[in-house]
Amino acid sequence: MLARDSWWGPGRAGCWETGDRDRQGAWGAGGKGHPANPRGCTEHVPTGLVPHEVLVVPPQLALLYEEVLYTIRHRLGKPEHHHVADSQELYAYVQKAFGMDAEEHSIIMQQVKELESPIFCLKATVKEAKGILGKDVSGFSDPYCLLGIETKSQEPAHPDHKKRMKAVVKDLIPEDQIHRTQVISQTLSPVWDETFILEFEDMETASFHLDMWDSDMVESVRHKLGELTDLHGLKRIFKDARKDKGQDDFLGNVVLRLKDLHCWDDRWYQLEPRTETYPNRGQCHLQFLLTHKKRATTSSRTQPSYTVHRHLLQQLVSYEILQHQAGSISWDGELSQHASTVLYLHATQKDLSDFHQVMAQWLAYSKLYQSLEFNSNCLLHQITSIEYQWVQERLRPEQKAELAESFQSLLTYGISLIRRYRIIFPLSVPRSTERLQSLLRVLVQMCKMKAFHELCMLSPDLPQMVSVALKVLGTGGLFLPLLLLEVIGDLQQCQKIWNKFFIRDGPLALSNFHQWFKEAVPQWLQKAYTIALERAQRAIQMDQLTPFGEHNKHSTSTVDLSTCYAQIVKTWQQLNWPDPEEAFMIMVKLVEDMCKIALMYCRLIKERAEALSLSEQNEGEAANRLCIVVNNIKQLRLLILKLPSQLDWAQLVERTEAVIDEQQIQHTLHNQLDSAVSCLDHEVRDVVQALPTVLCPSPHCALPNASLLSLQSIIPLMKFLESELQYLNEHLVQENFKSLLALLWHHTLAVLSAAAGQQVPSTQCYKKLHCALKSLELCFYAEGCGLPLETLRTNSCSASDKPQASPPQACQKTAPLFFYPTAQLDTSSEKYGAVTIKALYRPSEQKLRVEVLNAANLIPLDSNGSSDPFVQLTLEPRHQFPEVVARTTQCKRNELHPLFDEAFDFLIPPEKCRQEGACLLLTVFDYDTLGANDLEGEAFFPLCHLPGLDADEDQADTGRVPQTRLPLTHPKPTGDEILRLLESRKGDKEAQAFVKLRKQRAKQSKETE
Repeated sequence: MLARDSWWGPGRAGCWETGDRDRQGAWGAGGKGHPANPRGCTEHVPTGLVPHEVLVVPPQLALLYEEVLYTIRHRLGKPEHHHVADSQELYAYVQKAFGMDAEEHSIIMQQVKELESPIFCLKATVKEAKGILGKDVSGFSDPYCLLGIETKSQEPAHPDHKKRMKAVVKDLIPEDQIHRTQVISQTLSPVWDETFILEFEDMETASFHLDMWDSDMVESVRHKLGELTDLHGLKRIFKDARKDKGQDDFLGNVVLRLKDLHCWDDRWYQLEPRTETYPNRGQCHLQFLLTHKKRATTSSRTQPSYTVHRHLLQQLVSYEILQHQAGSISWDGELSQHASTVLYLHATQKDLSDFHQVMAQWLAYSKLYQSLEFNSNCLLHQITSIEYQWVQERLRPEQKAELAESFQSLLTYGISLIRRYRIIFPLSVPRSTERLQSLLRVLVQMCKMKAFHELCMLSPDLPQMVSVALKVLGTGGLFLPLLLLEVIGDLQQCQKIWNKFFIRDGPLALSNFHQWFKEAVPQWLQKAYTIALERAQRAIQMDQLTPFGEHNKHSTSTVDLSTCYAQIVKTWQQLNWPDPEEAFMIMVKLVEDMCKIALMYCRLIKERAEALSLSEQNEGEAANRLCIVVNNIKQLRLLILKLPSQLDWAQLVERTEAVIDEQQIQHTLHNQLDSAVSCLDHEVRDVVQALPTVLCPSPHCALPNASLLSLQSIIPLMKFLESELQYLNEHLVQENFKSLLALLWHHTLAVLSAAAGQQVPSTQCYKKLHCALKSLELCFYAEGCGLPLETLRTNSCSASDKPQASPPQACQKTAPLFFYPTAQLDTSSEKYGAVTIKALYRPSEQKLRVEVLNAANLIPLDSNGSSDPFVQLTLEPRHQFPEVVARTTQCKRNELHPLFDEAFDFLIPPEKCRQEGACLLLTVFDYDTLGANDLEGEAFFPLCHLPGLDADEDQADTGRVPQTRLPLTHPKPTGDEILRLLESRKGDKEAQAFVKLRKQRAKQSKETE
């Protein structure tokens, strides 16, 4: 690949960003013949134009290097046989991969040593068991497991010492650190598939303990005789008679030292006996993952785990590819042992799923393929993995957008390579045909993916795109004339070049002189950006935010910024770079810099206005400064919109049409400019919306309390508004003034609506309101100079209409009003008992995890003075969660203080959790075999209070989530106003079904009123 290896290459390079947007990891990854930048990422330094010395490590690269050193320093588990065991080797490798010299490595390493160690966690999954002992009369068992971590590991017993300890977990581990699986009834091959997060401090001394027990319920002799099947069962009856009632039977245990575990282990373990009576006790399938919580690095605290891992992957893969290119070997997609070890440690410590790891690999490899030379077959593995594991709900919106952009970018780039197939895949170069076939295979497989069709709006016709790229107008006889025309054109071009150099009278003209300056251009551009940035900052610091002229409405800083932009435009015109592809990349850099300066200006000018206002404490001057800020940003917006004509983008498109696709120009230049303009518009809207509160922080003061809606009382408000509107018209440009006028109109209507709601409804009251609105309408219309009458009357009609009786609302809008106050009830009384839960929301998986721990002080509902409780979990209101089915815990026999300790996952998006009235309803029932289940009580947990709902990154586990004790309540038999409103809607089936369910609960209520 030759053409795409020139200078910056067709893909735009950039440094790491704090978001999830992909940028190229190594600036030096420019292709064949261009060395890699020793820093891995230098802002605004294009590929192939590497500065000779870079003395300062870029901040984002330093943070990423801190992350990888922290990962190696706090590695857990025995190394895999194919991984590097020596940490010093890993340190030496990452130092080379990041281009750090010894001094830089030493400084960052010392910072890492001073950071607080993470919380070490063992993520243990109890999958299943097989071949366990049958302890019940029926020949089966009711197995469950107790597991935990002992902080001080016992030395392993001597092989000749046969006697083992019983109840290791109960004897050695504190009760609050013991975890319990659910009981699986009547089986010898139980399946749990339950995961627990166990914390520990020292890898060398800690050990994992698991006991398996048979749960024994107190049963009558008649019931046991009914289950009797053989003499062994009769023997068990006599043995049970000697035991204490309800005592569980020991089935076996597993004890493992954590230092003997790999970072990830998945295997069957033999259950060890207490005695040698039954030495073969079966096997238990366990899965372990050693992870971190609360990592102290800046990247882990400020960025999602998925983003940090993708940046690290891209940095290491860039280094691997360049190492192969330095040895004149094509990279085949296989990472070295060192790179694989580092990435494996980071992914496991951050507990990244296989799907997110594959996603990170695809985004990194597809981006690097557009700038570095390697075999495109390396992309097929990621395509296949994403296809098999694809579930759209696993991704957040920004991750979906990233994936869609990577598909479109690779498709556009692949078509551009095919368009230049004679240069990129020449027949004179060995294996060019294989490389072209490999590229086509990747594009075909990508376009067939489910992810591609779901995320990309328009599914492209790949054969048609390839045909257009190859300029194939037909088949058979039409192709040969086209080929001949291209050959003739090449010969004519060669003749022109020959005549130009060898058949002429005068001296030869100087050619390719721009190559002499090629290395210095990136430094020139960076210097121009730095100077313009500093000049804009100084201009803002000296700006007093007052109009600098009699007829101008913006301040002095816009003049300085306009001068900076004019000088950048002049630089572009004087440069007049002859190479079209390189000129395009220079243009990308210039536009990117000017957009950055514009956004920086918006932020600093707002901070300047706020600082001046705080120092003077004058509301009038504060409003004046905000007006100047709005006008300045609008002036800056005009400067940005003039850039296409000033920089002559049309001529650039003509010059580059042979080497750069027009869509790429649209995607890079126009989209970047549109994004900057959109940000400026957003800043203007924010300031304009803040102006009404600064001008009239309390418009209610203009309304007297005596007769709120009389004509005389509205006159002070009109005078107040007229004076403020005159002030704004003098200090704002017309477009901003119209926007603010609409906001003030809505604000005034809100004040009148609130005042009208406080009056006793009457005909006279509404006549006064109508008269007041007519007067305000004339004020805001201003004889045609203000808001249009259509806008004024449309908004005022709703405020002047006479309120009717409560209209029939849809059940979807009314039902949440029932659950919202219910979820806010007083929780001080536990008249009917209480239930204890843990709830945590994981944003990356869009999953709500609820652990039902226990219930306490339940009321006895059975004749024996006890109950058989179980808990039903539902998400309410049902119409907001139609796909979520109710979940139910196991039933606990003869318990008034049951221990459930069961976990449930609900797949719901975060916006549904924030809806009004959304809550988790926990209903405790007493199980009845023949009749309907009796109501023990119900509790409501509002979803808007979920831990982790507003977090940017998942909490590692629920261990740190506090327990929530919810008192159980009974519905009132008399009903509720909202229920009566829903009951009145006879034609609404959904409303009637909701009322019926609540009435059934009310019939079982123990409340008397």
